[in-house]
Amino acid sequence: MSGERRRLGAGELSGVVRQVYGGARAVRSVARLTGGTKKGVYRLTLDDGASCVVHVWNDDENYWPAQDEDADGQLAAASGLDLFAAAHAELTAAGVRVPQLLLLDRSHTLIPGDVAVVEDVRGGTLEARHARNPRRAEPVLARLGGQVRALHARRSDRYGRPLTLSPADAPPPHTVVRDRALRHLDASARRVPRIAAVRDRIAALIDAAYAAVAPRTGYALIHGELGPDHVLIDDRDQPVLIDIEGVMFFDLEWEHVFLELRFGDTYHHLAVNGLDEARLRLYRLALDLSLVEGPLRLLEADFPDRDFMRSIADYATARILARLSRR
Repeated sequence: MSGERRRLGAGELSGVVRQVYGGARAVRSVARLTGGTKKGVYRLTLDDGASCVVHVWNDDENYWPAQDEDADGQLAAASGLDLFAAAHAELTAAGVRVPQLLLLDRSHTLIPGDVAVVEDVRGGTLEARHARNPRRAEPVLARLGGQVRALHARRSDRYGRPLTLSPADAPPPHTVVRDRALRHLDASARRVPRIAAVRDRIAALIDAAYAAVAPRTGYALIHGELGPDHVLIDDRDQPVLIDIEGVMFFDLEWEHVFLELRFGDTYHHLAVNGLDEARLRLYRLALDLSLVEGPLRLLEADFPDRDFMRSIADYATARILARLSRR
């Protein structure tokens, strides 16, 4: 599997530029940005030096193999223009900085696929800033903490994506997470002998963690996959959230297990009091199982950065097995 796919060029994207800017500007160069697995992300530099970012959703840009994800319900993989637009609206309403929206197009006449055009935030990612100069990243992290708390202050009495909130009689989020974790365990056991050898012990860990969770009503708006690579920095050193299709109302603990994993030593900028320890235990284990199942399933397709995906699965496998050694 080569991972080589057809990429859109300047000629194909010229219609998008005309739709956004009129006929006064032309595309000088196109760069496909890395990181997307379900959509294509392209930076367009124009002949006057301006730039924008184009998101494209179509089958050519989706590396994931076909799978029936209905069982995952509101936790099914998030992709598509409608989810992007709804998430953008929710984040904007919460006062969270996201790239300015320049165009939404569902016509498939500009290029094959749904299209969103947004401002090009050129300060790089928070991840890159921190790697180069941790001290310069500190004020951005502090501002990000305020943005995340503003995001989480937006509430709903039902959970789910903004466009498809779950009905009142839906199973609670921790049940959805438990059931998904068990499916991921079975899928991981088929692919990883070390997990297969202790599959029943891991299932018992899931069941014990689930049994300790008490019922809850009321859910926070969360990003769903917020790492320092999904935070850009604008020209005023403000954090800008991207990859937003997974935005949803859900248990706050689901967000924080991801934040603590991805932000590591800088997580204290985002930490809050009052999280439910029982939910955290269940959700940490469920997250690790998803980080085994997802990357290994992606490797069954033609995703190009194979070593990176394998490293994620290996790291998550080690975390799961470490839990068993502590019992």
